[in-house]
Amino acid sequence: MSALLARRRLKNLLLFIPNMLLLCARLLTDSRVPATERALLAGAIVYAIIPFDLIPDMIPFVGQVDDAYLIALTLLRLMERTDPAVVREHWNGGGDVVEFIGAVALLAGKFLPKRIRRVLSSRVTVSETKREGKLFPTPLLVASMEAEISADAGQQS
Repeated sequence: MSALLARRRLKNLLLFIPNMLLLCARLLTDSRVPATERALLAGAIVYAIIPFDLIPDMIPFVGQVDDAYLIALTLLRLMERTDPAVVREHWNGGGDVVEFIGAVALLAGKFLPKRIRRVLSSRVTVSETKREGKLFPTPLLVASMEAEISADAGQQS
């Protein structure tokens, strides 16, 4: 995918941030959503609303990319822990919300610096394996995005 096409797609996806926030708010009231996931959804909403975060929202376009990425990661985690049908029930937009959320995470991740991707994804996913009694964060989607980015770079050469 060319950089210009990716930018256009991301711009379109960023217009759906309010819809994704509304989806998160609706999921907060659903009793089928576990308490841990509700806490993460609430945190994602707060992160997106507060203008001062890793990339300030006052910077047009770039400021919203990290918000979209965190919301998408939170929703992907929710769909891993529950039935994706729960998320689909609360979506009012067109198309398949599961595919849409995956596309947002991948596209937004391409525009974020690696360090910011790791910080955001480590806040969302915690490994189930314990080492010395501690839970270790494992980034979600980071490895697959890096492989995809290197594959895209190889195609452009």
